[in-house]
Formats: sequence, C-alpha cells, structure tokens
Amino acid sequence: MRVQRAVEAKLRSVKFLSESAEELEVLIELVREEPGEVEELSTTLQRIEPKLDRIELETKMTGDHDAANAYVEIHPGAGGTDSADWASMLLRMYLKWCERRGFDAELLDTQDAEEAGIKSATVLVKGEYAYGYLKGEAGIHRLVRISPFDANARRQTSFASAHVYPEVDEEVTVELDEKDIRIDRFCSSGPGGQGVNTTYSAVRLTHLPTNIVVSCQNERSQIKNLATAMKVLKARLYELERAKKEEELAKLKGPKKGISWGNQIRSYVLQPYRLVKDLRTDHEVGDADRVLNGDLDGFIEAYLKWLVTSE
Repeated sequence: MRVQRAVEAKLRSVKFLSESAEELEVLIELVREEPGEVEELSTTLQRIEPKLDRIELETKMTGDHDAANAYVEIHPGAGGTDSADWASMLLRMYLKWCERRGFDAELLDTQDAEEAGIKSATVLVKGEYAYGYLKGEAGIHRLVRISPFDANARRQTSFASAHVYPEVDEEVTVELDEKDIRIDRFCSSGPGGQGVNTTYSAVRLTHLPTNIVVSCQNERSQIKNLATAMKVLKARLYELERAKKEEELAKLKGPKKGISWGNQIRSYVLQPYRLVKDLRTDHEVGDADRVLNGDLDGFIEAYLKWLVTSE
C-alpha cells in the first residue's frame, strides 16, 4: 500500500507538471498577442510555483527510505533547566512544521522535566517523504538567549539533540531476540484521566546489547503501547546498522563532507541579536520567531541542495 501511494503521488506530480506546462504555453501565446494579459500569466506562475518547488525538492530525495514516515526524538543536552526548556521549544517547532506541511504528527512518548521543559519526546511523523524532509534535522541544535530561569537575567547557551530515523517497512527484517529485551510497565504520566494514569499501560523497552531505550504511553492499552514501542525499537536498530555501514564505507572512501550524529548543525541566537543559521549550508534567517514557529522549509531545501553537491 505504501508503494502504491508513492507511485500515485508521482503520477499526480507528472499530471500537474503536464497540465501546468500546457496552461503556461497558452498564456505565453496570449501575452504575445495581447501584452495587457501579462498579469494573468504572473498570477498563474504564483499559483503553481509552491507546488513546483515541492516537486523539485522531492526529486532530490532518492534514498531508500526518503518516502517513508519518520520518527523524531528530542533530548536536552548540557544546560540544565534551560536545555530541558529548549528541548520542548524544539519539539513545538517540529510539531508546528508538521502542521504547516500537512503531515500527521503523533506524539508517542514525552517525559516532563522536573522544573520546566522535557527530558525526552518521540514523535511519529506520517506523510509522503516525511523522512526525506526531516533527515537533515538530525544533530545538535544550539540556543543562545537570556535565560528565563536566571534571576540575574544572564545570557545562557543551551543544547538539545534531534534524532531522525525512518519507520521500517514490514518487509524489512530486523533480528530481535526476546532475551535481549527488558520490558518495564508503568503508569502513564500527564493528562488522560483515571483510565490512563492509574493503570500500567505505559511500556518501556531496553535493548540490552545496545542499551537503546524506547518508551510509549500514548495509548490506553498496554498491548498497543508495546506494539508501537517494538516498531520504534526495530526502526532504531535498523538505523543503527545503517549508520555503521555508512561509517565503514566512509573510512574506505576517505575523508569527505557530511553530517555525522552528534555534530552541532544549527544555532538559534535570540540575544544579543536574532539569527538562526545552519552551520553546514550557511543558510540563515533573521526572523528567529518565524523559524521557531515551524518555518523550516528554507533550511530543509538548503540542506537537500547541499547534500547533492557534497556527495
């Protein structure tokens, strides 16, 4: 079904391009005969340009899993309460981006920090090319601002990480030994009422050989949470193996440009000036509030173009 949806999406794009080309040819001929009709041509170009930009972006997504759904994990780094708060801001930014893009974002798990912000969060983003769009967001995100938690109003630098990996297809086999998995069951936290907070519906899985920990508490049913957590764990293990193979291949090829897990990829400066800058592509935006409200398309497009030229 996923392959079928991907093919249907490509067919819709081809049809759109064909119809747009025909429409523009007619309008160009009309303008040649009647120059006063140039406004209609301009209006038509403005209408089709966003769709053309999106199709152009998707042609750059040629990876095996670029068309798949994506898991996004957010974790705070060094910086205490400020970093936990920054992690929650980062989560909100991606949820806002999904809303703007028309993707469905399902919050699978979130752990609140003690004072403010979050300890961790996992989101499943559903939509065509969700992983292709979001894969470039993996890495360390740095925030500079006046700390709202500092009585002396000093400037604080905070860090949070985003991990992005594709939802694994059912036909992809990931070997899992039950002996290697520890299952913990606990009460869900946060809103949900008596049915959620007083029953052991939340599930935490620990993969002992890799120490990967996955938890899920968004469903009332323990069985559903366990099934979802197993899917996330398989996706994490698949991504781990893929990253290992890429690292081995990179060693054989020698040094090259690229993004590696754990590297700082973007700075968000709110004080003493306002600027968001990607350190790989040098793409920058002065309106930091717009970026934090989910306007990430410029950064995503710049990354995809950079990725093509750096390979």
